[in-house]
Amino acid sequence: MLKIGMIGAGFVASFHERALRSVRNAELAGIYALKGAEMLAQRARQSRLGDTKVYDSVAELVKAVDVVCVFAPNFARVDMMRQIAAAVEDGTRIKGIIVEKPLARNFAEADTLARIAKAMGVPTAYFENQIHMPAIVQARAQLAQVEKAMGAAHLARSAEEHGGPHEPWFWDPTTQGGGVCCDMGCHSIACGMYMVTPAGKPVDYLKPLRVNATMALLKWCKEPWLGQLKDRGVDYSQIPAEDYSSVAIEFEDPQTRQHSIVQATNSWMYDAPGLRLLMETFGPGYSYTVNSLQSPAGLFISDAAATAVIDSELALEKSQATRGSLILQPDEAGLYGYVAEWLDALTAFEQGRDALLNLEYGRLITLLIMAAYMSHERRKVIDLTDPATLRDLETYVPLIQKGEGKQVL
Repeated sequence: MLKIGMIGAGFVASFHERALRSVRNAELAGIYALKGAEMLAQRARQSRLGDTKVYDSVAELVKAVDVVCVFAPNFARVDMMRQIAAAVEDGTRIKGIIVEKPLARNFAEADTLARIAKAMGVPTAYFENQIHMPAIVQARAQLAQVEKAMGAAHLARSAEEHGGPHEPWFWDPTTQGGGVCCDMGCHSIACGMYMVTPAGKPVDYLKPLRVNATMALLKWCKEPWLGQLKDRGVDYSQIPAEDYSSVAIEFEDPQTRQHSIVQATNSWMYDAPGLRLLMETFGPGYSYTVNSLQSPAGLFISDAAATAVIDSELALEKSQATRGSLILQPDEAGLYGYVAEWLDALTAFEQGRDALLNLEYGRLITLLIMAAYMSHERRKVIDLTDPATLRDLETYVPLIQKGEGKQVL
């Protein structure tokens, strides 16, 4: 029975608590967070995930668990990893470290996290749930023989859209790392790259060649939404971030020299039933599509009954309505791949190895995200085969992340 410890008790930690209810041989043993820890611990105990305790420091948590999960806000990741490393240096032994996407706000931070973990010699997992989505995994499995006969996919379109994040720090580009491209582009870029990677090859097999991106602030600079953000303590008239991002990445197969393209589109302006994940993959003579808003279940709530709704997100993440015809997803944690990524990570840690996606992989995704921001800033295609460009990306911090987004939005 692996003992899990979570650093952070916000939205994503709560979602992972839901996912753990479907994972055997694991207990949520402890939580450390500046706020919300006791509430999450109580929920975990009610869900029979173990005698979940709240700890007063990272060091105490690390000593009490086998696997440490960094679900803290992006700006705190490096500090949290250093505290984990300090506990390990003091003699604490752990079996694995999990870091939620995005790995970091920029490449320098991502590189620091990966290097600290490597120095510890502890297996790692980068949590990117969409690659583990059962719909994508099963589609690829069913098409395995077709792909073998016809060749790998050559085009993937991956999108994640909803009406906007939960916590104020998600909206602040200086604490989150940017806008929607950093927040959700990491999902769509990683998932798209996975969908065009030939079967049987490592997840980092393809060589990225070029990145071309366009970003914009379209909705959240207007009233009444601008005022809503100000009420949360974020002023997009002064320190804006993008609420729309379109990224195209060209890859090359290092063996066949064949090229493929990934189109990643993300927005915080999807005023519809709720969170939508839309993936399309096209290969020579075959294709598949995934749409998270296609559900066999639904709800209807009349105007008269809407006042009794406690939480519309119980039916669907980022739900924006409490009445009318609503979509119901009975198992979002399973649908989005959270359960599968836990199973993958914990199995790997028990065997003393990295998960399918490790922190080095998260470092690569961060590089591609930074290339997208650079492309938008410079209004040009970024050549990832150019050594000088790669050196620039190592220390590059986007203007949007610096709080200077007014120059490019």
